[in-house]
Formats: sequence, structure tokens, C-alpha cells
Amino acid sequence: MKPFTTLDALVAPLDRANVDTDSIIPKQFLKSIHRTGFGRYLFDSWRYADGGGEAEQDCAGRPLREDFVLNQPRYRGAGILLARENFGCGSSREHAVWALQDFGFRCVIAPSFADIFHANCGKNGVLAVRLDGAIVDRLFREVAGREGYRLQVDLETLTLTTPDGRVIAFDIEDGLRQRLLHGLDDIGVTLGHADDIRAYERRRAMETPWLFPDREQVISRK
Repeated sequence: MKPFTTLDALVAPLDRANVDTDSIIPKQFLKSIHRTGFGRYLFDSWRYADGGGEAEQDCAGRPLREDFVLNQPRYRGAGILLARENFGCGSSREHAVWALQDFGFRCVIAPSFADIFHANCGKNGVLAVRLDGAIVDRLFREVAGREGYRLQVDLETLTLTTPDGRVIAFDIEDGLRQRLLHGLDDIGVTLGHADDIRAYERRRAMETPWLFPDREQVISRK
């Protein structure tokens, strides 16, 4: 996956608490085995005024709800989503993160996240930043009061910088931070131990040859 180091992006405010994964990406869109193409269905029942779409539907001609934040021209192209507490609650579907990422969001800021959603963000290259509720409240006010409001996110220094130069520190578990900085999903983390895995396989092939019909290939594998 793409490494996350820094991000300078427009902020879109989603002023709702307890946003669940079915609201982020409704269940009828979970049939695809690919990680792309879900962005058009992000917040489907909130973005569109036709009562909900269907999988593989062309959304180009669907009527939009003009009052929904992501349909407002001032937030078009946003890369940071500002949210309220308990964002991503509900089911464990990774599709919720895939949809946010496919739409263009690489960072979500909220006072709290559902644990599984937070972990899924880190495994898919999206930075989920927890901030104190009072700081989030202030950010909501600033975003509403200033069109084109952007934040600079620096994962190396664990800081957010506002348009007026205010620096906000945040924290993230170091293992998750390293995964994001180096662009490592679960497969990437495993491949980082490839030498140890090959050494174990060679040792097992020597100790229990009856388990390895291709024993010589395993032993000689580089």
C-alpha cells in the first residue's frame, strides 16, 4: 500500500456521532472482491436522494442531496474527514475504509473510533487520528468559518498544523505508525520476515523430510 508520511489537504466536516460502517458503505455494495470502486457508494443513503443504490450501479445520473456535506462545492476534493465520536462503529467490514480511501480521504480525525475500524484504517493506508473532543469542536468551528480550510498532517512528527500555524500534537501506537510510514499491510509485514520464514522451512525440511516432497527445492530456496 502507499506509504503515509505527510498530507496537506482540504478538510470536510461530518458533524454526526456514532457513524456506523453500514452508513459509510451499505451492505448491498459489499459483493466486489476488489478494493477499488467503492468511493461512488460512500455514505450512499446520505449523498443520494433516490433511496439507495445497487451494486455496480452507475451513479453519474443519480440525484444528490444538496445539503449533505460531501455534495457541497466548498468541500470537493477533500482529503481529510473531520468526524465525531465513535466513528466507524458497527460491523468489521474493511470496505468502509476502502470506500473512504477510494473517495479520496487519507486521514480521518475524530475524538474516538471503533477499535476494529481504527485497526482497518492502519492496515489499508488511512491515518485515523484521535483528538480530544474540545480540540475537535474547535476544528469544526474553524472549518465552518473558513472556506478552503486545510490541515497539514505529519506522521513523522505526530503533528497537525492549522492554516494559522497552530500545531496540534497527536499520538498513535508506534507499530501502527511504522506500518503507515513504510506502506506495509499484513502481507508486507509478513514479507519483512521472509528470511526467517525460509530458514524455518529449510530446518523443518531437514528434520522432517517426509513432510516435504519437494525437500531439495525447499532447502536450496533463496
